[in-house]
Amino acid sequence: IYKAATGERVFDSGDDFETITAERLGDGFNASNDDNDDFDSRSDAKGPEPEAVALGLINGRQYAFIGLERVGGVMVYDISEPEAGRFVQYVNTRDFSQSIDEDNPASYSNLDLGPESIEFISAEDSPNQQPLLLVGHEVSGTVTVLQIRATPLD
Repeated sequence: IYKAATGERVFDSGDDFETITAERLGDGFNASNDDNDDFDSRSDAKGPEPEAVALGLINGRQYAFIGLERVGGVMVYDISEPEAGRFVQYVNTRDFSQSIDEDNPASYSNLDLGPESIEFISAEDSPNQQPLLLVGHEVSGTVTVLQIRATPLD
């Protein structure tokens, strides 16, 4: 996170993305966005590749939602105090147990591959009065709707 007026960096997540995805995904760590059998094929090429960012205000707290284009999923940070950003959650709807046939793009359609865009919808603008996150996946051509349940951080 950078100050707009000065360009000064005030927060950096460091190696969070790699550490968290390695812990949570095991053999899916740093996989590409079009193959479920290529463990750690992205470490030398942008890793999980943060691609999309959306900001959302929920219950008076500011959150950053960061889509990881290659390995998939969304990192969530509470950035209410930008200098002290806090990791909140990692959500990945990709199914690493499914086979992907690279010659048959239709095999991608149920896998949520390659988050490319994210849109935050506030509770006030949501059809069910709950904050939502829309995640568009470029490889699979799918859109995932995530309902956000905000709970206070410790």
